[in-house]
Amino acid sequence: QVQLVESGGGLVQPGGSLRLSCAAAENIFRIFTMGWYRQVPGKQRELVARITTTGNTIYADSVKGRFTISRDNAKNTVYLQMNSLRPEDTAVYYCNGHRDPTDYWGQGTQVTVSS
Repeated sequence: QVQLVESGGGLVQPGGSLRLSCAAAENIFRIFTMGWYRQVPGKQRELVARITTTGNTIYADSVKGRFTISRDNAKNTVYLQMNSLRPEDTAVYYCNGHRDPTDYWGQGTQVTVSS
C-alpha cells in the first residue's frame, strides 16, 4: 500500500523555481510530522525541511530563505516550494512522514538544476 506519492520534479535552470507535492494517506498526514529529504549518489540522505502537525518548520541552512515547506490539511498534501534554485540543489527528493518510531518514505522525484 502506497502511503506517500510525490510529484513535481524536473529540469530547471539556475535561478528558477519548482514546487514539489506529496500526497499522503489521511491516517499518516493527520498525526505525522512531514518532511522533505534529498540525496545525491554517494552521499547520505539529508533533511531539507520539516513541518509538524501544528505548522512548526525547520530548514537546512543551505535552503533557508529559498525553500518553503507547507501543508494543506484539507488535501493531506505537503509542498516544498523551491526558489532561486542552484546546481547544488540537484538531487532525488524524498517525501517523509515521521512519528517515532515509524518513518514512511515516498518513491523519490528527481530535481535537476542545470543550464
